[in-house]
Amino acid sequence: MCQLLGMNANTPTDVMFSFTGLATRAQEHKDGFGIAFFEDRGVRLFVDHYSARQSPVAELLQRCPIRSQNVIAHIRKATQGHTALENTHPFMRELWGRYWVFAHNGDLKGFEPRLHGAFRPVGDTDSERAFCWLMQELAKAHASVPALPELTRTLGELMPQLHARGTFNCLLSNGQALWAHGSTRLYWLQRRHPFRATRLRDEDLTVDFAQLTTPQDRVAVIATEPLTADEEWTAFEPGELRMFIDGAPA
Repeated sequence: MCQLLGMNANTPTDVMFSFTGLATRAQEHKDGFGIAFFEDRGVRLFVDHYSARQSPVAELLQRCPIRSQNVIAHIRKATQGHTALENTHPFMRELWGRYWVFAHNGDLKGFEPRLHGAFRPVGDTDSERAFCWLMQELAKAHASVPALPELTRTLGELMPQLHARGTFNCLLSNGQALWAHGSTRLYWLQRRHPFRATRLRDEDLTVDFAQLTTPQDRVAVIATEPLTADEEWTAFEPGELRMFIDGAPA
């Protein structure tokens, strides 16, 4: 299945160290990659149906890193839907005057929800159908954008319905916060002062974050598999939903 990477921080932050670790795993997960960077209400979304190890888009991003407070990235190993640009995560839709970005790792069997005209899939993946259904149900539940705790409560009612249909690990953000749901395999960690050097698990690369941060910085990283070899990653419980805001779990 696919692999996810999310980052939430209290200040615009470079995610390329973690993205390099994710891209290393694209040898197996070779059916496309994508990454979305929020900038307040705007989003820079890059997707390619080529592997992150071969894509010139991925190479460009590593040469010209973009700083953001909320990032969602994905490398695809297709289970449903053919290898094509329209089936490449993350997916993006508008709701309540904000962009929402979603990426999924898993397989939802026979999931064909009734969707109205505002939220319809472009591709043929279960992941995009799930995202459209989530957006539709959020729009039904709230006439306008609710407070973040209320959004989390509503998502906490909706996510189990998708979890019941199969494997449902996902990342979701509207630029204000980042939500992560673990069905089978998802991990997170927080980096904060005092920062130190750390090493990737799958690549010979070490970064000393103490040289790149201030004592006020906080960064939360979420990944399908731990990306570093010398940090303590916390596993999500099956069915657990977490909201991250300003680099910390809420």
